[in-house]
Amino acid sequence: MYKVLLVDDERIILEGISTMIDWRSCEAELVGTSRNGIEALDFINKHNPDIVISDIKMPGMDGLQLVKKASELNPNLAFILLSGFDDFGYARTAMQHGVKHYLLKPCNENTIINALTEVISDLQSRRKKDQFMHSIQAKLAKALPYAKEQFLKELVTNKTFGQRDWDDYRRLFHITEQPEQVQLILFQLEGSYDYEHLFAIKNIAEDVLGQSIVLLGTTIGSQVLLMLQVCYEPGWLFSRLELIKSTFTGFYKLDLTIAASDAAPIDAVRSMYHDTLECLNYRFYLGEGTIISKKDIADVMSERPTFYFDDEQLSIFIKSGDWSSAQQELSRFFTELAERRLDSAMSKSYALSLLVAITRLCSREQMSHYMQCIAKLDELSSLRSMEQYIMSVAEQITETNLQLQKTKHSSIIQRVINVVQANLSQSALSLNWVASEILYMNADYLGKLFKKETGEKFSNYVMRLRIEKALVLIEASSDVKVFELAEQLGFGDNPQYFSQVFKKYTGQTPTEYRKTPG
Repeated sequence: MYKVLLVDDERIILEGISTMIDWRSCEAELVGTSRNGIEALDFINKHNPDIVISDIKMPGMDGLQLVKKASELNPNLAFILLSGFDDFGYARTAMQHGVKHYLLKPCNENTIINALTEVISDLQSRRKKDQFMHSIQAKLAKALPYAKEQFLKELVTNKTFGQRDWDDYRRLFHITEQPEQVQLILFQLEGSYDYEHLFAIKNIAEDVLGQSIVLLGTTIGSQVLLMLQVCYEPGWLFSRLELIKSTFTGFYKLDLTIAASDAAPIDAVRSMYHDTLECLNYRFYLGEGTIISKKDIADVMSERPTFYFDDEQLSIFIKSGDWSSAQQELSRFFTELAERRLDSAMSKSYALSLLVAITRLCSREQMSHYMQCIAKLDELSSLRSMEQYIMSVAEQITETNLQLQKTKHSSIIQRVINVVQANLSQSALSLNWVASEILYMNADYLGKLFKKETGEKFSNYVMRLRIEKALVLIEASSDVKVFELAEQLGFGDNPQYFSQVFKKYTGQTPTEYRKTPG
């Protein structure tokens, strides 16, 4: 219902219009009357009506003054102005203030109803437009974080991305100033981890460094990448990185290696990303759980041969149980290593480094067994035999991880099912609520996992269970009320919505279903 205020200094007109109009049939409600513009403005300020029907000539403050002042309080307020035939000059002025409806006295019932209907139609159209715009803005706000993450991935890996792309996206992401220099920070989890750990690293880092410093952030495989705006004193960043590492390790008991590029202009970001990957590649020599910059590896790099293999994708495939993809990565490693034609000792050192990385992906219980596999590698004398041996170890660990993932996923989803069954009556029950308040997981990740395990979307699953329970309750008690069912099944004080959902699932309303012979 649209709220209407009626304003006129003549009591007989106020009473006449108040009683002769069937407000409800116009989807309106008369919420008040005022004798002049001053009273009306006070009422508008306190009660915020949608429509004002007002005389133009009134003592104290006339209708035009009321339009002007009230519009400043609420630009969306609609007016219908009433006046005598001789006051057409007032009508023109009213139209200049945006008033579309001007009625000459005396007005009959139909004239006022027609004007009221037109105004309400305009308000409904405006509301629909506003709702549509709010919906679009909400969807954009929801998509923007994912767009930022994807853009950073493209920026550091796609050779076609350049300064013009950065300028376009900077405006989209509301980055108001062009940073003179940026710096990349790459975080690498050591040991067994879950997706939530990557999510936690990103959040902790953004909190410690501050939103004014962190321009963009994303996850790439088992790593978290941040692009920072360089506007801090020398030494400040590494103290912050130490704090991030200690905070994360304190919470999750997992080691974290951090690589930092040098500061450079934005157009050098791809080479900066390569520098951070190179830093992480040398953590085998410099130690896991450290902060590594390009200057830390300068001496080591000058002494090492030019062979580089990024094992991150391989690690992802082994951890997720994808043996086919892991096998392809391993074959690529040995093909590229053979093409370098290094001496046997050097080739074996690279194979050993890869095997160590693979064995880190097994469970703690299996670690001692696979550590013995590392010693056996030294007994092999050819690159081909080392390839076959590492392939065998990697396949065993991949298969074990596959089974662990299945068990872990099933366990998580069983917890979700238990939470749903225990909270069907709660109107707050949702995927976000279960993820954030009960399981402390990322909601998108949990939703995909639930769909994969059950074959059903979380929201559909909850709604189906609620309707199935409703059927049981109706059959158990023939006089149960619809509003009682709605409250018991999490629909709150909205029995109408409950009836709509019930009919969608059963083809009948609750009342019809109850009357159906058993």
